Amino acid sequence: MANAFDIITLLGPTASGKTSLAVALAAGCDAEIISADSRQVYRRMDIGTGKDLDEYRVNGRVIPYHLIDICEPGTQYNLFAYQRDFHRVYHDIRLRGKNAVLCGGTGLYIESVLKGFHLPDVPANPTLRGQLKDKTLADLTEMLRSYKTLHNTTEVDTVNRAVRAIEIEVYLQDHPQETSRYAPLNSLTIGLMLDRDVRRRRITERLHERLRAGMVDEIQALLDSGIPAENLLYYGLEYRFVTRYLLGELSYSDMVSQLETGIHQFAKRQMTWFRGMEKRGLPIHWLDALAPRSEQLEQIRTWMESGNA
Repeated sequence: MANAFDIITLLGPTASGKTSLAVALAAGCDAEIISADSRQVYRRMDIGTGKDLDEYRVNGRVIPYHLIDICEPGTQYNLFAYQRDFHRVYHDIRLRGKNAVLCGGTGLYIESVLKGFHLPDVPANPTLRGQLKDKTLADLTEMLRSYKTLHNTTEVDTVNRAVRAIEIEVYLQDHPQETSRYAPLNSLTIGLMLDRDVRRRRITERLHERLRAGMVDEIQALLDSGIPAENLLYYGLEYRFVTRYLLGELSYSDMVSQLETGIHQFAKRQMTWFRGMEKRGLPIHWLDALAPRSEQLEQIRTWMESGNA
């Protein structure tokens, strides 16, 4: 692997089984796993983000993983920070003679490190945020079209993301040279493919498993620790809907129903992003997520030995 590729990337929509396959792959090629999940960076947000840390154990051995549990809930981790942290971890892994497997479902994070996006370290602009706070997503999207964007913006699908994108563009007008500089990586990129109906069933089953495992109590504990509700709403999906339930804005049944719909929509957006990556020049080798593990690993080994990304 080390001679042909800088890294192996394993991506796929939520509930496709990425982590368990990444662990099996890493165990067989002396690799460590770098997470590409925008919410698993937060401590104490375990059930809601699906960390499933027990999956990193194989035959009594824990496969080293990185960029999970690295910052406090309530803060706003961003793409610039991820790119910086990824390269710090990646170079450390390689200096120790190990291989690296990038695993996750946040397409923007994955694409930023594989293609070497040049990004600015942009501080929050409270004045600008105040000016934009009453704008709709359609208003903000129209404003974004007037700027020269840094990267593909198809993932700007919420008001918070749109405001942040505008914040970046405004900052760049005054600081045009203050961007990161990282080289692109030669990656063997593998995607897990699931039939739509199977994916939907898995999502529904996993949601109910997480609810039984105490996801509501976990989010209540975050609120009880002093984290403002608006900060949890920012994280979307589980944190948005469960927080609204805990605030009395939704009934339990409405919370579950709307959250399930939201996760299905999220998985569809993930696949749209991955297909967009292919169109933007990052080839993905698609693998049947339901194939036996031995067949999956054998196919990956074949791709690795071919040396063709």
